Amino acid sequence: MFSFRSQLAYLVRYYLASLLGRRRPLLGGMKLTHACNLKCRHCPFWKRKGASLSFAAALDAMQALHDRGVRLLIFEGGEPFLWQDGRYRLADLVVRARELFFSVGVTTNGTFPIDSNADIVWVSIDGLKATHDRIRGESFDRIMANVAASSHPRLYAHVTINSLNAGEIPALVRFLAGKVAGVTVQFHYPYEELDESLLLPPPRRAAVLDELIALKKAGLPLADSYACLRALKDNRWRCQPWMIASVDPDGTLTHGCYLKGRGAISCERCGFSAHTEISLAYAGAVGAIFTGCKVFGSRREEK
Repeated sequence: MFSFRSQLAYLVRYYLASLLGRRRPLLGGMKLTHACNLKCRHCPFWKRKGASLSFAAALDAMQALHDRGVRLLIFEGGEPFLWQDGRYRLADLVVRARELFFSVGVTTNGTFPIDSNADIVWVSIDGLKATHDRIRGESFDRIMANVAASSHPRLYAHVTINSLNAGEIPALVRFLAGKVAGVTVQFHYPYEELDESLLLPPPRRAAVLDELIALKKAGLPLADSYACLRALKDNRWRCQPWMIASVDPDGTLTHGCYLKGRGAISCERCGFSAHTEISLAYAGAVGAIFTGCKVFGSRREEK
């Protein structure tokens, strides 16, 4: 539905409006539910109770995000493949979302068949078998079987780096090469409900990022830009939180930092690479702009 010309025209208008002080979000995340079939050690959301979004409420939230300026939407959880409202499933929301947004993504724990009509799917994989299962519960073999069975052309692995898996990140990236379209990373954030020891100390974090940069230079499929990987070392990059909007399962729409309303905000501890990448792109970092175009390019453009 959206041509490259229409997307380019929108982005030009977006940046001009932003420079003139009209700060509208570009990337939206929608948590359909907190329900999840895993109990990951580094995730607080499965511990949070409450109702899931209804189909009608999700449609209203999508329209509200669109009206505010969002054109890139990601469905999250909990586990979004668990979401349902009567006869409606995740695929029904994706159909409606693709009428409004340039690109629609889904993040999943990968324990369900990865058959999605979304433009891009991220599967969380947080280590080789023993480490992943220690962090997320016994699920690694099932996830890798679903990855192998999926024909989705933009299936990415997403790795949350913490003190338990930092030592095997290079081995994990090599293992995933050829099995997914690419690998993206972020760093564990210490929500109040979680074990503080999972947080990676700054020197170790910088060392892991140096390893990732070396792997990317060697041709491994790390999708994060060099600019992003370097910026995450000391978090001195200038965040543009207004470029992000979020919806929670109770329908609350928040404009700003992903942590707003979800946890205490500590910028020096931030490891949310999506925030880093989009902020660097706004600042004109060519690598970050290229990464955004490559990752969020719609499947519709490939047909």
